Amino acid sequence: MEEFYFYTEGLTVGYQGVPLIKNIEIRLKKGEILTLIGPNGAGKTTILKSIIRQLEPLGGLVHLDGREIRGLSGKELSKKLSVVLTERVRPELMTCEDVVATGRYPYTGKFGVLQEEDRRIVRESMKLVHIEELMDRDFTRTSDGQKQRVMLARAICQEPDIIVLDEPTSFLDIRYKLEFLSVLQGMSRSRNLSVIMSLHELELAERISDKIVCVKGDKVDRFGTPEEVFVPGYIADLYEMTAGSYDEKTGNPELEPAKGEPQVFVIAGAGSGTAVFRRLQREGTPFAAGVLWENDLDCPPAKALASEVVLEKAFYRISQEKVQRAKELIDGCKRVICTVDLEEPGEWMEELREIAGYAVEAGKLQLEGNKDVE
Repeated sequence: MEEFYFYTEGLTVGYQGVPLIKNIEIRLKKGEILTLIGPNGAGKTTILKSIIRQLEPLGGLVHLDGREIRGLSGKELSKKLSVVLTERVRPELMTCEDVVATGRYPYTGKFGVLQEEDRRIVRESMKLVHIEELMDRDFTRTSDGQKQRVMLARAICQEPDIIVLDEPTSFLDIRYKLEFLSVLQGMSRSRNLSVIMSLHELELAERISDKIVCVKGDKVDRFGTPEEVFVPGYIADLYEMTAGSYDEKTGNPELEPAKGEPQVFVIAGAGSGTAVFRRLQREGTPFAAGVLWENDLDCPPAKALASEVVLEKAFYRISQEKVQRAKELIDGCKRVICTVDLEEPGEWMEELREIAGYAVEAGKLQLEGNKDVE
C-alpha cells in the first residue's frame, strides 16, 4: 500500500450507528484527482465527511501518507489535508483576505499572528483563483460563486498535500467552473496535490479525473479510470434514468425524443445537424435523419432524438439501399432540412446530393446555412 498516498480499507460510513455505505475501498496516488459521482442522496458527502473526520466511520480504516488518519493530531491533519464543503460559512466582519488567511493558522503560533511569508502565501493563493480584486471586500457581500473561490483559496493557503471538496462547482457559472477545475488540475500537476471531490457535472468529472468512485445503493458500485467507468449504458444504470439518455462517448445528455411518425427528414453530417435535432425535439416534432456514417459527430444525438436514423458503416460509400430508405422516409415527411454543404467536393457527397435532389423534386427541401440545390 506504500505507493498510495491515500487509501481506505473496508471503510463503512453512516449516521447514528446505521450503515449507509459499506466496505469502501479507495486508492489514490500523490498528484491524482479522484471524483465521487452518483445520485443525489447516495452518500457522497457522507464519505467525504468521514474521510476528513467530521463524521466518525462505523468501521474500517482511512490511511493518509502512511498513517491511520485517526492517529493524526488536528494540527498534523490540517497541514496535510484541507477541506472545501458545501456548507456556507458566515464569518462576521471579515474581508475575503481575512478568510483566506485563516488557512495559515496551522503554521502560526498559538496567537495566530501572520508573518510576511504567510501574507505572501495568502496573496499567491488569491491570485491562483483570480480573486485579487476581492481582497478588501466584506466576505458576506460576495456572491455564492465568489465565496466558493475564496474558500478554495483558503484551502490552497494551507499548502496541503491533499484537498477534499464537496460539489465545488455548484455555484459557479461555466467560465468559473472551468477556471476552478483548471486551477485544481494545474496544482495536481505542478505541486503534486492530490484531490478528492464530488461532482454532479459528469462531463467535467470525466475530463478532469484520474480515478472515479461510483456510489450506488449501499456500496461503491465501480471504482476505476474514466475509461473504465464511462462505458455505454453504465451512467443510465448508475442514476437509474427513466427519461432521456446519456451518451458516455460525448458526455452529452439528451431529453426524451418527440413521439410519433417523422414529420421532418434531416440531411446532416459532421456535427452540422445537432442543433437542428435539438430544436425539433424542443418543438415536439418527430423527425428522421440520414444518411449518417456511424462515426459522424451527428450520430449520437441523432440516435438519441430521432424516430429513425439511416446509418452507413464508417468509411464506407453510402449504399443505394440506404439512399432508397432515405427517400422512403422523405416521402412520408412534410419537409426536409439540409444542414450539410452539398457543394463540398468528393465522391462521398454524391449520394447525399442525390437524396437532396429527390427532396427538391418533391418540393420539400429547406436549406440551413447552405447554397441552393439545383
